Amino acid sequence: MDALRIIGELLQTTLVFSTALIFTALGGIFSERSGVVNIGLEGLMVCGAFASAVSVYYAEQAGMIGAAPWIGLLAAALFAMLVSAVHAVASITFKANQVVSGVVINFLSAGMTIYLVKVLFEGAGQTETLNAVFHKVAIPGLASIPVIGPALFNAYPTTYIALILVIVIWYTLFKTPFGLRLRSVGEHPGAADTLGVSVAKMRYIGVLLSGLLAGLGGATITLTTTSNFSHNTISGQGFIALAALIFGKWHPLGVLGATIFFGLAQAVKNFVQLFDFAKNIPMEFLYMLPYVLTILVLAGAVGRAYPPSALGEPYDPGKR
Repeated sequence: MDALRIIGELLQTTLVFSTALIFTALGGIFSERSGVVNIGLEGLMVCGAFASAVSVYYAEQAGMIGAAPWIGLLAAALFAMLVSAVHAVASITFKANQVVSGVVINFLSAGMTIYLVKVLFEGAGQTETLNAVFHKVAIPGLASIPVIGPALFNAYPTTYIALILVIVIWYTLFKTPFGLRLRSVGEHPGAADTLGVSVAKMRYIGVLLSGLLAGLGGATITLTTTSNFSHNTISGQGFIALAALIFGKWHPLGVLGATIFFGLAQAVKNFVQLFDFAKNIPMEFLYMLPYVLTILVLAGAVGRAYPPSALGEPYDPGKR
């Protein structure tokens, strides 16, 4: 029974760590399926984590305890989407190098958010600890199923939302006219333009949606795991989500599997300490595990994952 309990807790922790990655990688699908590289996912997560922490803090001060976490999610989505608009304008309107623009988003977000934290919290390097955060919600009956029940059906609201979004986004991308148009501008923008699809409009929508979802990913970490925001709240999660996006081959279901894999890698570092053989392993090596796996997975994915044909290429109507 102890082994089953440990497995159940490992699965539960895996989902906790995977949730933020699911949101962010799903956002990356919208941007990159439309043809715009978005390595700024890390910075967009930082923006979401910051906005959620600050908005929840002030919502608490105003006495809106029950609504505060949901206000935090909304603020995170809007703020990250606003920042992603910078990437959209640079990449689509001005046809700047999309990788450089994404790097700028990462640096801008890291510096801007810490500066604002210091301004808002009297020079402190992090926000106040939040009380109004999300708590796990058990689904009656299902939560009592051995092993998988506590993992799947006793989870944070954000986990339920992320898992539902996987199905919704899969259906949207592959079963609706909107999804067809979005994918077409990422594969053959010239042909899509000839058929009356606005390439710029669809790419703007893709990048803005990537910001919205990455913001939710950052907020998830703040509102379920850390309960505050500091310079190391995200700690490379955006880059792991980007790796999951590539490993999952830009497909919602593939991304779900990849994010669960990376979430498991993060969860293992907490549980391996329970075993005697791990006592002689330096903690630094355990904390390196998710990032080492990210590098290995990316190295193995090169040549096997085929991105959208027009990914990273600014569209010039004159060259159709």
